[in-house]
Amino acid sequence: MRDVLRDILPWWRSGLRFGLATVVSTFSSAPRPPGAAMAVRGDEVVGSVSGGCVEGAVFELASEADAPILQRYGVSDDDAFAVGLTCGGIIDILVEPISIETFPELGEIAASVEAHVPVAVATVVSGPGQVGARRIIWPDRASGTLGLDRLDEAVDDDARGMLAQGLTGIRHYGGQGERRLDDLAVFVHSFAPPPRMLVFGAIDFAAAVARVGKFLGYHVTVCDARPVFATPKRFPDADEVVVKWPHDFLASVPVDERTVICVLTHDPKFDVPLLEVALRTDAGYVGAMGSRRTHEDRLDRLRESGLTDEELARLRSPIGLDLGARTPEETAVSIAAELIQLRWGGTGRPLSTTEGRIHHEAPWRPAE
Repeated sequence: MRDVLRDILPWWRSGLRFGLATVVSTFSSAPRPPGAAMAVRGDEVVGSVSGGCVEGAVFELASEADAPILQRYGVSDDDAFAVGLTCGGIIDILVEPISIETFPELGEIAASVEAHVPVAVATVVSGPGQVGARRIIWPDRASGTLGLDRLDEAVDDDARGMLAQGLTGIRHYGGQGERRLDDLAVFVHSFAPPPRMLVFGAIDFAAAVARVGKFLGYHVTVCDARPVFATPKRFPDADEVVVKWPHDFLASVPVDERTVICVLTHDPKFDVPLLEVALRTDAGYVGAMGSRRTHEDRLDRLRESGLTDEELARLRSPIGLDLGARTPEETAVSIAAELIQLRWGGTGRPLSTTEGRIHHEAPWRPAE
């Protein structure tokens, strides 16, 4: 829903009624992940649930829905095949009629997302409960109910754990909230703050990396100790530009497993003390630019500083995938490719040379 939130808010605030279709679960080669949404009001459509495969059928369903309904589309379903889902995947889509009356919390959710306050929306999508029952969960409070106090409590705990990891998906419960049963399916849509990309080194490569990082959904910070280079004008795509010694800045900011650290300084006086800090954080990705000779020299210096082989093994250097990149823009694409490969567990090989599933389950989620 994040993708369509800004578009649907004016409809909602104006008291208009519209249909909202949300992908709640996927199987095999489904084209879009859980959380992808499409909103329909009259002939106006925003967002997408399938990249085009079943948009027509979902449009009709969302246009006519007067109550929440869970609809499955899959290649084994003759109707789904007829409307275009030929990728071999299966998607479950929750379609709901939305208005101020049916979804009074939408404005508060939007405000939380805008302010980067974590919030999750838990919705009953199947089972003996009321399909469409909704509960909104923040780290310190919750509103709405799924029908039972015990179920609310169980979902609150799980949703807060999912928020901490930036996860969205289905959780199953018994009718009384028992986690060991699967009578009831609840879709937990996490709106976690965007993950951070910390780019060190105010050079032309950093400008390209900041641009692609923003495109991928990161909150991008560029940091350099040299004020003449570290200016907002040189890095218009960055959310913030910081003038500070890199290792001091990194030691002062929160870093979690979704954080990406790109060290582009390739200058020992900057990158060695910076990497000493970076490799001891929980960052999901630490990459450093430089030649193979620079990399070996850097490893020697880091060992002398006391880093262990286990800590050094976390360093991805030279940074990026082997695409033959030369320009700053091409290098930024190679770094983005490595982040995507790590996120989804891909091989990094041409799809034409691989077999089996195209889409992978995510072993790590740095940009959720």
